[in-house]
Amino acid sequence: MTLLTYQVFKTVAEMGSFHKAADVLGLTPSAISHAISAMEKELGFAVLTRNKSGVALTNYGEHILPYVNAVLNSDESLQQVVAEYKGLKTGTVKVGCFSSACTTWIPGMIKSFEEKYPAIKIEVFEGTYDDVRYWIKNGIVDFGFLSASSAGDLPIEIFYRDPLLCITPTDFEKDETKEKITIDEMRDQHFVVQRESTDADIQNYLRSNSLDIQTSYHVVDDLSTIIMVASGFGICIMPELVMKDIPYDVKQYHMDPPAYREIGLACLNPAFMAPAVRTLYQHVIKEYSNTLNL
Repeated sequence: MTLLTYQVFKTVAEMGSFHKAADVLGLTPSAISHAISAMEKELGFAVLTRNKSGVALTNYGEHILPYVNAVLNSDESLQQVVAEYKGLKTGTVKVGCFSSACTTWIPGMIKSFEEKYPAIKIEVFEGTYDDVRYWIKNGIVDFGFLSASSAGDLPIEIFYRDPLLCITPTDFEKDETKEKITIDEMRDQHFVVQRESTDADIQNYLRSNSLDIQTSYHVVDDLSTIIMVASGFGICIMPELVMKDIPYDVKQYHMDPPAYREIGLACLNPAFMAPAVRTLYQHVIKEYSNTLNL
């Protein structure tokens, strides 16, 4: 099988359509179909199922896709090394990130990086912690923003310590002579909570302080959580980074005991990054070193 065959398979899997994959790759749908058929014949099993709504990976296809991604990423790394030896800075870097990292850092990161390295293309994939970890492990992204608690067995370089805050409606009754809110003040409150895959650090704080919370509202999106709190449906715990430029009228309190989420860059193997990947990775660490608060 050729690299083109692998690229065809990957693109069809991502797009869920022969026609869409053909448009992306600049090939005809019949060429796409022929490449997949030839691949399946050589492998001895089907990698895609076809139906009226499009195509989907078979169980075999799901298992070999990470290996196909690894082959394509290795070829990209080789091309970048060759370009580096020629004195060029080229290539494509795929970055995974969670919501608040995407809204706070990614726009500035892309602009400042492209000013220095205009020939390096950046692709951004936004998702939950679980999404980013999956993308890294399966070679879909080169590295990703994660919290230390969500990285699992992935190597991670921490560069930001983000305080967790208690967010309340404006009519929340509290002893205003004290700046911080205590566990006891939060204990009997109704909470708006997010799924653990969205922010495990918050769930860890709730568990470690024996906060057996009451809630009817389980959301994923940060902004949805804040809107629910602003509307009086409960309180929540949010990282400070999320609360930057929030347009809704809520109160913010530091907590006692305090808590933080540690944010870093995670990848499969920091010692074997492609040149363009390493360049962006180092750029992010350097760009935000002034925010380091460890």
